[in-house]
Amino acid sequence: MKLHYLFFVSLLGFSQFCFSADTPLSYPNRPIHIIIPLAAGNSIDNGVRIITQKITQNTGMQFVIESLPGAAGAIGADKVAKSSPDGYTLGVFNDSILTMVPNIQTKLPWDPNKDFMPISMGGKIELGLIVSPSNPANSAADLIAFAKKNPSKLNYGSGGNGSPQHIAMALLNSQAGTSMTHVPYKGIMQAATGVAGGEVDVALIAVSSLKGLAQAGKLKFISVATSQRLPQFPNIPTISESGVPGFEFTAWFAFMAPQGTPKSIIQQLNSEIKKALTDQEVREKMLGQGLNPSSNNPEELSQLINIQLTSYGNLIKKMGLQPE
Repeated sequence: MKLHYLFFVSLLGFSQFCFSADTPLSYPNRPIHIIIPLAAGNSIDNGVRIITQKITQNTGMQFVIESLPGAAGAIGADKVAKSSPDGYTLGVFNDSILTMVPNIQTKLPWDPNKDFMPISMGGKIELGLIVSPSNPANSAADLIAFAKKNPSKLNYGSGGNGSPQHIAMALLNSQAGTSMTHVPYKGIMQAATGVAGGEVDVALIAVSSLKGLAQAGKLKFISVATSQRLPQFPNIPTISESGVPGFEFTAWFAFMAPQGTPKSIIQQLNSEIKKALTDQEVREKMLGQGLNPSSNNPEELSQLINIQLTSYGNLIKKMGLQPE
């Protein structure tokens, strides 16, 4: 009897070692919930679906994607931060949520470093400058010239206070010497619709989000915020070559997990995301959406977040941006 007891205790200890929280043997055994703190149908939403569909094809992993917009992503990010760190709830955040919003909204219930664990970047996002069809401006140069002659007359839309579109346009204001007024919306597609309907004059938004409206003639796509013209839009000049030399603004999005998620799960997800992003079909689909596929290691992503937290903090302070 004593021998049997000792054998049972030893077996129990071995099983506890095998099934420790950091070495889940059957992850995942149910669908993984991904929260995107942005409106559905945006470029990040599209990119995440392309990536996760390939992971499902490769591994059988199942994903449930939920869009939870509001407060420039702060609401959805809070839900991720408060989720169980078991690998079954993840967030996909744009760079604004991790590096810009914390510098503007000082009373957030979460911290980008303390409450999240980086998994991998998913892609970079190219932005385009848009105006309504009735706007006489046919280039960034036209728009900037009018804005300089008419201080504070023009306004610009964004996906919310502290969003990439907000910071990008504030930076354009600063570098171009203009004073266009910020009008925040609840999401970038609402801002794009606002430009199309003449509620606001201009916006800098993801190329993938503006393409459909531009092709339908509901808005004018007049410039890109990249360092060089985009191959898919060779006739659209850059802002840099349109009177604001050196202007460039590129956003990105990344997969994140609640703090405390087992490192083995982080590494497993990182590996699958990287594998998906090397697939030629995935890359072509993402490029077609105006997204540049891009991955990195958790450590590299953590370093990027910290660098941009500081640099955007300095930029926001310099431009005098305040909570709205």
